Formats: sequence, structure tokens, C-alpha cells
Amino acid sequence: MTAPFRILFVCHGNICRSPMAEFVMKDLVERRGLDGCFSIASAATHGDEIGSPVHPGTRGVLEAQGIDCSGKTARRLGRADAGKWDLFVGMDEANMRDLRLQLGRGAEGRCRKLLEFAGSDRDVADPWYTGDFDVAYDDVLAGCTGLLSFLVGDGAEGRCPAVRG
Repeated sequence: MTAPFRILFVCHGNICRSPMAEFVMKDLVERRGLDGCFSIASAATHGDEIGSPVHPGTRGVLEAQGIDCSGKTARRLGRADAGKWDLFVGMDEANMRDLRLQLGRGAEGRCRKLLEFAGSDRDVADPWYTGDFDVAYDDVLAGCTGLLSFLVGDGAEGRCPAVRG
């Protein structure tokens, strides 16, 4: 078996959107029988929340879907991550700018915004400010579903990803 494809979801503090995406993607991958094909995690572009657990609003939305995120704490993105991950997925334009600045040229061409995979150029609104974790969940689910389809296609149950472009 080939090495797992490594995806790092990124947002400002790593307590709302990026851990939501991390655990939604892990759930989608597991349901398709592809969990051994991926390494999935999340990180923050800023240090505000380092060491903090997942926000209660995110935890509640995930629990309502039967998804467990216990034990996750916020961690900071570092320049060394550029060589450790195959794809960096930001939640909004500010995250994308910060990703490029913090990772430098080592991650060129591997930074994408989540909702691109759902056919949109919109940002995933930050529920830290909006208070609407359900809307964030819907966007994250759409983006992660599109991302998984992009990576493995629609009929690839049981196969590891052949990453396209």
C-alpha cells in the first residue's frame, strides 16, 4: 500500500472550522472504507487558542452527527508543515493569505480553499463570530464531500486516492 495522502485543514484558531473539517473528513473517509488511505489533521494560523479544546459549538454540531472530536486541542501551523502535508485546505481568504505567508514556497500549489471543492469561491463563515455552527457545518460537509470526490472519484470505495491535478 502507498503512503497515506496527507490533508491539513487550517483556520485562524483551530477550535471551530478546521477541527470541524478534520473530523467530518475523517468520518466521510471512514464511511467509504478509505481510512487507511489518508492522514487528516488541522492547525491554526494564529496562536490565540493553542492548547484549547474544540469549541463547544463545534463539538455540539459534530456530536449531533455522531462524530467524536474528543481529545483534539488547537495547534499552530509551522513552516516545517510545508514538507509534511500533501494538501493544505483553508476556510477563508485570510487563512489562504496566512497559509502562503507562513509556509512559503515549500507549499506552492498545495493550498486550496475548502469551498472550491463544492464549486464555490465563498468563505466558510467563522462561527466564532457568527454564532451559527450549523451553517458552518453545512459548508464544511459540502466542501469535504467535494474534496473526497475530487481525490478518489465517485465510485472508488475501497481504493486509495489517485490524486488528480
